[in-house]
Order: sequence, then structure tokens, then C-alpha cells
Amino acid sequence: MAGDATTIARPYADAIYARAVETDKLDLWSDMLELLATAAQDPALSGLIASPKLDMAQMTELMLDIGGGRLSDEGQNLVRLLTANRRLSVLPEIAALFEARKAEHEGTLDVHVSSAFALLPAQEQQLADALKRKLGRDIRISSEQDAELIGGFRLRAGDMVIDGSVSGQLGKLAQDLGL
Repeated sequence: MAGDATTIARPYADAIYARAVETDKLDLWSDMLELLATAAQDPALSGLIASPKLDMAQMTELMLDIGGGRLSDEGQNLVRLLTANRRLSVLPEIAALFEARKAEHEGTLDVHVSSAFALLPAQEQQLADALKRKLGRDIRISSEQDAELIGGFRLRAGDMVIDGSVSGQLGKLAQDLGL
């Protein structure tokens, strides 16, 4: 389903990105999409989005109320369009695709590191510097501790994944041995 949601979300994200660049409002659109995506991921609201309890007018009004004064006229039009096309559920994917395009435009790359032990800020900075030299882009690092990795780390930057974890190496070994 995630692949289907991404396929559905991509044309919306591309159109929003093009409009944001055209009007020089990348940050505004980023904020609006973050707000809408967060709302759409709320368990109570996502249940309403998926159910037929509210008609389109009620759903549109609810989403616009959630947006409050933080949605521009174009942001409100997006809500109306997504509601009419029954696409509110793909807001998180739209936001993620938009952010990826925005980061590319700004020459930055978001990197997520999962490590068996918590990374120190100096280690994150060292990793960011090494990736910047290799990839030629500014790097924004987020990290989390994941004890299931046993040791090492797993790095995800866009489509690139580097798995230097002990659990990843054990899994590869098991696959190579046919276990």
C-alpha cells in the first residue's frame, strides 16, 4: 500500500513543489504540509478520513478548522482538492516527497542513523562531515538507538542504505548459507 500511496502522492507533491518554487514560498508550504500531514496521521482523524461518517463538505471544514490561520489560500485550496479526490490519507506521503524535493533544491540531505549505542554529538558531526565530503551536500543527521542491531549502525540517506550492524551482517551470513 505504501508504494500505491507514494504513486498517488507524487503528482501532488510535484505540483506543490513547482508552485512553491514559482512563488518563493518553500518554507511556508513546508510548514503547511507538516501541519496537515501530522493531522492526517492522528489516529482519531485518520479514522474519520477513512470512514464515511463525514461528507466532503464536513471533512473539508474539519481540515480547514485544524489548519486554523496557518493555511494560506492556496493551502486551503489543496485541502479542498484532496478532500474532493478522497486523497487526504496520502498527506504524509505528499509532505515527505515535498521535503525530499525541497532538500534537493537546497542542496541538503537528511540522513537517519540507527546505532546499537547512542551517538555522541561529536560522532554525529564527524559522520556528517564525512558524508558531506563524499556526497557534496550539506547533511542533516538524526539518530536513534536500536539495541536490536547488537553492534554497529544502519545509515539511511534517501535511497542509499549502509548497514554496518552486527545483526545485518549475521542476516547476510544466514542468507549466504541458505539458512
